[in-house]
Amino acid sequence: MTASPSPHRHAPNRPWVVLAMLLLVYSLNFLDRQILGILAHPIKAELRLSDTQLGALGGIAFALLYSTLAVPLAIVADRTSRSWVVTGSLAVWSGFTALCGLATGFWQLFAFRVGVGVGEAGGVAPSYAMISDSFPPERRARALAIYSLGVPLGLAAGALLGGTLARAVDWRTAFIAAGAAGLILAPIFRLVVREPVRGASPTRMPVGAVFAILAHKPSFWLLGFAAASSSLCGYGLAFWVPSVLVRSLGFDLGQVGRFVGSLLLIGGSAGVLAGGWLGDRLGMRDRGWYARLPALAWMVTVPLFAGGLLVDSPTLAWMLFLVPHGLNILWLGPVTTAIQHLVPAEMRATASASFLLINNLVGLGLGSLVMGALSDAMAARFGADALRYAAVGTLGFYLVAAVLGLLAVRPLRRDWWVEDEVTARGSP
Repeated sequence: MTASPSPHRHAPNRPWVVLAMLLLVYSLNFLDRQILGILAHPIKAELRLSDTQLGALGGIAFALLYSTLAVPLAIVADRTSRSWVVTGSLAVWSGFTALCGLATGFWQLFAFRVGVGVGEAGGVAPSYAMISDSFPPERRARALAIYSLGVPLGLAAGALLGGTLARAVDWRTAFIAAGAAGLILAPIFRLVVREPVRGASPTRMPVGAVFAILAHKPSFWLLGFAAASSSLCGYGLAFWVPSVLVRSLGFDLGQVGRFVGSLLLIGGSAGVLAGGWLGDRLGMRDRGWYARLPALAWMVTVPLFAGGLLVDSPTLAWMLFLVPHGLNILWLGPVTTAIQHLVPAEMRATASASFLLINNLVGLGLGSLVMGALSDAMAARFGADALRYAAVGTLGFYLVAAVLGLLAVRPLRRDWWVEDEVTARGSP
């Protein structure tokens, strides 16, 4: 049967163009987050900061408005143009990233990091919604997993760029260069990416309707706090592992960049892609796998990360870190796909932002701060190794995430919003 003309009127690869550009923007998002962790050692020395202050810069300074503004910006995106919201967000956070290179003290750097969070607040949730409207349900977890490659790719780029520039020039130049890259990309993104056709009726739903639907779905809360518990460890480790390598293993910044960058490129990328592929494959048979799969991955993550943090051999540490660097972010494709399917299509950006509010306030807001505060508390007893023991101590949150993920399996099957296009498939 001949397909009717589409309002898109683009070549069949149009969804992949949208996905590629969103992936590039998301990579810059995480580059700008990771670069602070890589540069923590010289920043601490020059600005005379404690680990608690560094943890606040990496966590609550960024997460404070990043989390809370995500919801109103997602509502704007649902009701207007999501591509415009992403473009504006990219320009704002990139500008503040560049300003971080001009900071002369803790509170000034704190304010600039808050600005980075304000900008990034409008990037992720509208992107999830645009991808969900660009790909059919049976390919959605893989598409969202490819988008989520921005996490390991951005973190790896931040590690490599930050370490290289800080060693060749200084930490301030690294921030300015990272911010300039985003400012250059913003107008290009707007020219290339057009708004995908939305997958539902254009009727505007009351904002309260989104929250009312989510509030009565146990799977939303269980998955939200499971991801948040995982992110508390994940963001904390991403921020502090570079400093563990410097303090406990004697790495310089160049070695840190290569060590962390290679782990993220190999392990992180493989984990994200595996999560998307397995999520689609297993989730088509039983939607409970969108929650069960991440839970199993979080369980295996704990002993491997603990071993990598405690050994004194760089080679053995790299080998032990490789697998958990994939497993700890394997959840991105399956869980974000599940959240997209808890509400009608016209509510997706707002639902995603509500999920991210929980994930980021707890995970991003507390991860680096908790580890930094624990390190300061144990410094008198353990000296330079206090940070590595603080990191090991927080790994229990991965087990909390696993329990919550397993508890979400049954309610997720009931809470799934069956779209017209997949009703014929039946519910598992």
